[in-house]
Amino acid sequence: MDLQTKLSSALKEAMKSKDAERLSTLRLISAAIKDREIAMRGTGEETRLTDGDILGILGKMVKQRHESARAYEEGGRLELAEKELSEITVIEAFLPKQLSEEDAQKAIDKAIASVGAESIRDMGKVMSALKSKYTGQMDFGRVGPMVKDRLG
Repeated sequence: MDLQTKLSSALKEAMKSKDAERLSTLRLISAAIKDREIAMRGTGEETRLTDGDILGILGKMVKQRHESARAYEEGGRLELAEKELSEITVIEAFLPKQLSEEDAQKAIDKAIASVGAESIRDMGKVMSALKSKYTGQMDFGRVGPMVKDRLG
């Protein structure tokens, strides 16, 4: 079952069970996917998103919510921070398990070897290889500096 089908059935389930918080978050996910599909129509590309595209959208949504929760906590708005954190829990249910630090290091080593990277100028190739294989499984903002250290 593809990711879009899973999201659709989860949305229907949340409606039936009258789980308002989960339903709200699932509708946000659905809206983000529709927005991307609409944006793709104008470019003439395939309008059906792949699982990789959807994982990218979900990862971005999680990152945005982490940033919002942090800002709310700093501003003393704990109830809003809790709402953001509960949305993260719903979104992460559709993401693959995150790689551990050790597994991320191994993945970086494999990617460096597979593209034949020798210097910092090859960082883009390494990151591209990692993104094609591990989208949704690693935080590329955290992985970038790790790759840079290896190649630098």
